[in-house]
Amino acid sequence: MPGSIEKRFALDHPTAAGHFPGNPIIPGALLLDSVIHAILGATPIQLPYEIRAVKFLRPVRPGDNIRIEWHDARGETRFQCVLIDAAEIALTGTLRAKSRSE
Repeated sequence: MPGSIEKRFALDHPTAAGHFPGNPIIPGALLLDSVIHAILGATPIQLPYEIRAVKFLRPVRPGDNIRIEWHDARGETRFQCVLIDAAEIALTGTLRAKSRSE
């Protein structure tokens, strides 16, 4: 089932001060965490899951508005994170539920 959610990173987000001084970006780990929490909170994906692939394509900065989009395809959940104001994809990837035997 497709889904989407919008999120804004505050201008004074605590990670911005040190990542990177004078040219702040939202750390990739935080961005990916936001994507995973959005998907897990809205879909019945089973735990445990594995991240099959992730590509970081554009930086996300404090104050940016993003739209996290996802859909199921062939047993995987494919996702992307879109910078709303720039209409550019910042992140793409796939998640997959792991079988209990893995």
